[in-house]
Amino acid sequence: MIQRSFSLLTMLRRTRLAQVVLLAIVWFVSDLAVRAFDLPLPAGVIGMVAVLALLGSGVLKVHSVSGGAKWLLAEMLLFFVPSVLAVLDHSEFLGAVGLKIAAVIVVGTVLVMASTALTVDLCYRWRARHA
Repeated sequence: MIQRSFSLLTMLRRTRLAQVVLLAIVWFVSDLAVRAFDLPLPAGVIGMVAVLALLGSGVLKVHSVSGGAKWLLAEMLLFFVPSVLAVLDHSEFLGAVGLKIAAVIVVGTVLVMASTALTVDLCYRWRARHA
C-alpha cells in the first residue's frame, strides 16, 4: 500500500498529464458539490479554494500540480476559442453593444486595479505607522 501511494506521488511529480487529470478531478468534484448543494458560487472558485486548502494543509505539494497548472495556463488561449466563435455567430457583439461591453470590461478592470492599489497602499501606510 505504501509502495503504491509512493508511485502515485512520483507519477504526479513527473507527468503533466497526471497533474492536469488531478486538477480536472478537483474541478469535477467541485462542480458536483455546486450542483448538489445549490451553491451560489462557480465550481472553479470552489475548486480553487479546495486546491488552496489542500496545498495549505500539506496534503498536496506544489510540485505535484505546478507542471500541469503551468501547461494549462500556457494553453489558456485554446479554452477561449469557443467563446470567440460564439461572438462571431452573434454579430450584434461586433457593433455598438460590443463597444459598450468592452467599455464596461475596461472600466471595471481599471476600477478593480485602482481600488486594489489604494487598499494595498493604505494597508502599507497603516502597518508602517503602527510598526
